[in-house]
Amino acid sequence: MSLQSLPGAVAKKEPVAEMRSAKISESAVRRLSLYLRLLQEADSLGQETISSEELADRAGTTAAQVRKDLSLFGSFGKRGLGYAVSELLQEIREILGLNRSWRVALVGAGKIGSALITYRNFRTRGFHIEAVFDTDPDKVGKRWGTQTILDDTEMGSVLAGKRIEIAVIAVPADAAQGVVDRVVASGVSAILNFAPVRLRVPKGVSLRNVDMVVEMEGLAFALTSTER
Repeated sequence: MSLQSLPGAVAKKEPVAEMRSAKISESAVRRLSLYLRLLQEADSLGQETISSEELADRAGTTAAQVRKDLSLFGSFGKRGLGYAVSELLQEIREILGLNRSWRVALVGAGKIGSALITYRNFRTRGFHIEAVFDTDPDKVGKRWGTQTILDDTEMGSVLAGKRIEIAVIAVPADAAQGVVDRVVASGVSAILNFAPVRLRVPKGVSLRNVDMVVEMEGLAFALTSTER
């Protein structure tokens, strides 16, 4: 069953380029990623349709929020009939840019880097680590998965030569800004930062920070609040 096969259901959406030029909040994009995972689970179980109420319940939000998030990108499903799981799954993958492969570089072959390069879901989502860099001469030249760790001095030429689109930064805080400056100078315009420091990037470069200390502090606050 497809969206079109649902009685009266019409899927209308704006061109992807136009949608992405609009101001979409980071929280809405994060919820889309969550909806994607939930739809994949439903699809793997053979579920053909899903309502906004059911999707909201699984996502820990409200049906109104689900409908609002999806309405940012078009009109999907039909009131009283819900969404066709496989169709909505495909639409969200396209919205998130997961209908293609992305070339990724990892800077920092430490413990975080080791965990990231062995994370299977990267590749299944279309994120392919094409290069790994480090400054430690004891690590350079060693094999990491399908990649050989390259010397940090090769970063500029390799990033440009391989046309890397996303750089993952997993280096000490005091080295992070310098690394990011070099990454940006090599033409990379999307960065995922694991270093515990706020980085500066020029306009037009997308930066996401993963600060585990901040997340732990948020959990500590939640636990403390319940005790009051």
